[in-house]
Amino acid sequence: MSLGSQTDSVILVHGAWADGSCWSNVIVPLRHQGLTVIAAPIPLTSLTDDTAALRRAIERTSGPVILVAHAYAGAVIAATDDDRVRSLVYIAALAPSEGETVADVFYRAAPHPEAPHLQPDAYGFIWMPEEGFGRAVAHRASVDQLAIMAAVQRPISIQCIQEKAPTPAWKSKPSWYLIAEEDRMIPQETQQFMANRMGSTIYSQKVDHTPMYTAPDLVVETILAARQRPSE
Repeated sequence: MSLGSQTDSVILVHGAWADGSCWSNVIVPLRHQGLTVIAAPIPLTSLTDDTAALRRAIERTSGPVILVAHAYAGAVIAATDDDRVRSLVYIAALAPSEGETVADVFYRAAPHPEAPHLQPDAYGFIWMPEEGFGRAVAHRASVDQLAIMAAVQRPISIQCIQEKAPTPAWKSKPSWYLIAEEDRMIPQETQQFMANRMGSTIYSQKVDHTPMYTAPDLVVETILAARQRPSE
């Protein structure tokens, strides 16, 4: 069963240590613009598993689709091959090319001094230390928001960042990129490199790694710009 009519559908894809609720501040504004909006639940178990979950979410929609990714999810939206996907939006997101891993691009530059040291647990999952949310993931967020983020976090499997990416969709589809200039997880220079390599339309702002929480209007603006893509 699909949702909506032939209006554009926006599918929001969360990254590591999050779930679909990370998009709460942008969902209603997008719906007010007449868009169908869903947040795709991905299991964070491998790039293949997460891509399959996103495909299932796409099947729930009809008409043109805009895929929006935060952080790790940039690899997921680019690995999804579907003719109805018209635009890709990257919110401080990672964009490995064919044969690269998420780890390759994530560790391309030296880490920020406040970035946490991350290690997988005995089961191969990586958790964010609670202090990492306030120091690096969302240093502009409120104390209450940080407490919620830490409480609801979902770990990411080491397989997600070690699996090689297929030919990315951004090689054939237009992309938009919101560079987070104050990002302490993915350095600005890395984001700039990826956005330039993709040929993205670039928005660059002084925001932290999770502008969905701390600058949602900018995220909405970037997504709406992708909606106004030139007719093919």
